[in-house]
Amino acid sequence: MKFIADCHLGKIAKYLRIFGFDTLYFQSIDDDDIIEIAQKEERVLLTSDKVLYERMRHHNALYLAHAGFEEHLREIFYHYKLFDKVKPLSICIKCNGELEEIDKLEIIDELKAKTKKYFDTFARCKECGRVYWHGDHYKNMLKFVDEFIAKYKKETEF
Repeated sequence: MKFIADCHLGKIAKYLRIFGFDTLYFQSIDDDDIIEIAQKEERVLLTSDKVLYERMRHHNALYLAHAGFEEHLREIFYHYKLFDKVKPLSICIKCNGELEEIDKLEIIDELKAKTKKYFDTFARCKECGRVYWHGDHYKNMLKFVDEFIAKYKKETEF
């Protein structure tokens, strides 16, 4: 499942990436361009723009009415049945690139002193080179993923 989010849904794009879903996002993009990318790359268009949705509604698009981001995520997860397709923290939250585990010794010179001292598990984005480690931010994101799934998945099980 691949998505493209309109320029109003940056937080949604970030969180879909946290859940492990390939999600393109541009802070500024022309409607014609986002439609072209969505169709060419067979991506689901996520939009809160009624005009853009109307142009794409007969294709693969989901209109997200104005609500909080968690409600938007919930709607996306229900609509596309994503609860069992989650691969948390496998996508770079900045550029959408794939993350791969990397040995600490390969990046030791790039790390700050406390990161070197306290962390041993690392991943690097194949696209932008950003390095991630299993610190508090990582743990908080995993906690959000687990709590979100526990809270909403049960509503889909009969």
